[in-house]
Amino acid sequence: MDYRRFGRTELAMPVFSCGGMRYQYKWKDVPQAEVSEDSQQNLEATIRRAVDLGINHIETARGYGTSEMQLGRILPRIPREKLIVQTKVSPTENAEEFRADLERSLAYLQLEQVDLLGMHGINTPEILEWTLRPGGCLDVAREFQRQGRVRFIGFSTHAPTEVIVQAIASDQFDYVNLHWYYINQINWAAIEAATQHDMGVFIISPTDKGGHLYSPPQKLVDLCAPLSPIVFNNLFCLSHPQVHTLSIGAAHPGDFDEHIKTLAFLDRVKDVLPPILDRLEQEAIRTLGEDWYRTWEVGLPRLEEVPGQVSVRSILWLRNLAIAFGMVDYARARYNMLGNAGHWFPGNKLTHATMPELQACLSRSPHAEKLPAFLQEAHELLGGAEGRRLMQS
Repeated sequence: MDYRRFGRTELAMPVFSCGGMRYQYKWKDVPQAEVSEDSQQNLEATIRRAVDLGINHIETARGYGTSEMQLGRILPRIPREKLIVQTKVSPTENAEEFRADLERSLAYLQLEQVDLLGMHGINTPEILEWTLRPGGCLDVAREFQRQGRVRFIGFSTHAPTEVIVQAIASDQFDYVNLHWYYINQINWAAIEAATQHDMGVFIISPTDKGGHLYSPPQKLVDLCAPLSPIVFNNLFCLSHPQVHTLSIGAAHPGDFDEHIKTLAFLDRVKDVLPPILDRLEQEAIRTLGEDWYRTWEVGLPRLEEVPGQVSVRSILWLRNLAIAFGMVDYARARYNMLGNAGHWFPGNKLTHATMPELQACLSRSPHAEKLPAFLQEAHELLGGAEGRRLMQS
């Protein structure tokens, strides 16, 4: 396993982390006696496999149902010095509710101390304010830190880049969990800001949110050859030294196997990566047109400027992926989450506004005349059953 300095925490972080949102028994708290033995054995085998591979960063959250409780049955049996344990707790308007949730997390994990506490889901300015204001959730977290129950404090986020940068600029956090991978590089400015503040950088869900790469379309497989799409995306992320670790949301012990293949290429990045990057770019230009490929985001309205909060940028982005790389299933799944995922994936589908209403806010785009047709095309291609986040299931 390769390790990287996790910013000012000085932790030696493995380049892969074992994420805890896919191996738990249920997405809600249940009595421990209700957890099936098969589920517990699978979770424990997954953790053992991770640690054997050198993936000693175990990451979970209060919002991941039974994950913390089930981890609490195995983590205390592993030598503590071998582990970096992170949990995440969502900020609340009432800081005492946050305190109760944090107490519950630590009780479930059965550890005297967690290495990393993430303020989970700083996705809006309001949630950031709940966190940072005097007497807010960060003050509670600092109490736990002074008591020795928490070592370092960071935050996880699905926010717009400007909100992430604002949180980083507060200089109150030691690390950040955010989204950034080949198909969605919009948060690079936030990674640069985190680097300036010497923060650890953890990439959320590069395989699932990064394109459902565990079940890629054949076109993407061919474009990424000789690497698999998973290995390509991992290598792309880790080729940037500002990135320290990638989350593997393992559901079973074998889910690490494809990711581990990435390690053999880390010292050959300059030879292996450029031909694939060029092939992907040329295919996007061929299928989308070079002018659109280079300028499609220019002049697009902010979400709050769009009638019905139709997520114009997200819809066009998903259309690009479907057309350029054959990622229709991924694009369809994400499109149908619009309107159903709250601030975790904000905005609505095209059905929330009429086309005349939308046209008025698209005028700043150099492609203004084309956008209505492109949006309608995306809706027809991707529309279908309503989607939900995993933790809503």
